[in-house]
Amino acid sequence: MSLRALLYRRPSEPSVVQVVFDRAIYLVRLRRHRQARRYTLRIDAASREVVLTMPPRGSVKEAKEFAQTHGGWIAARLKRLPEAAPFAHGVEVPLRGVPHRIVHRRGERGTVWAETDADGYALLCVAGDAAHVDRRVGDFLKREAQRDLEATSRRYAAKLEVAIKRISVRDQSSRWGSCSSTGVLSFSWRLIFAPPFVLEYLAAHEVSHLVELNHSPRFWRLVKRLYTNVDRAKVWLDVHGTDLHRYGAAARSGKDDI
Repeated sequence: MSLRALLYRRPSEPSVVQVVFDRAIYLVRLRRHRQARRYTLRIDAASREVVLTMPPRGSVKEAKEFAQTHGGWIAARLKRLPEAAPFAHGVEVPLRGVPHRIVHRRGERGTVWAETDADGYALLCVAGDAAHVDRRVGDFLKREAQRDLEATSRRYAAKLEVAIKRISVRDQSSRWGSCSSTGVLSFSWRLIFAPPFVLEYLAAHEVSHLVELNHSPRFWRLVKRLYTNVDRAKVWLDVHGTDLHRYGAAARSGKDDI
């Protein structure tokens, strides 16, 4: 363990504290950050988790008091999050912007596939045991996201005559995409829920960073050279972006009536 880690490590302190507000209990995860100057609270939209950041010399007692003081804020922010839509039989999730109803077909062969029923409704069919539905749907969607982002990003890279070192698809909660100085592009797999024009924009955006690692006027000219409908995609993300984090999330946790 590094000297820095030893300096900030508190072996005996809890990683979670409870906040009671309006006859409900909320779990708050504690994390220390060496650059923090004060206590701060945030809600992770992807995990639906309440996180309290503490300064290096802060105490759990002070952290809990701070969280308890903001119990109303925690309750209100969690309530404003879109309702969770777990990957389970009967739940509807968008695939490339088109609503698909998850249907568990235990006795059929295969894993996950899309089809249309006799009435024209889009289905996402899952074979195997019910216990595996969540994982199988999640794996399928991540593979589809990887495939779409690989194809779109490499098509745009060819237009700019630049090389992509690697394309990574993860569950990023703070941004939809990023580009490193070494040529690695990273995207949120949740873009597979959005209409294709949104994914096209994000791919064009990050590929353009391979030429301009900034947001200068030259950078935006490159983006619009690859994809012209930038404003439409940005507006869609502003309006619907948070909603993409609710799919695959368990029912709201960390809150139990007293």
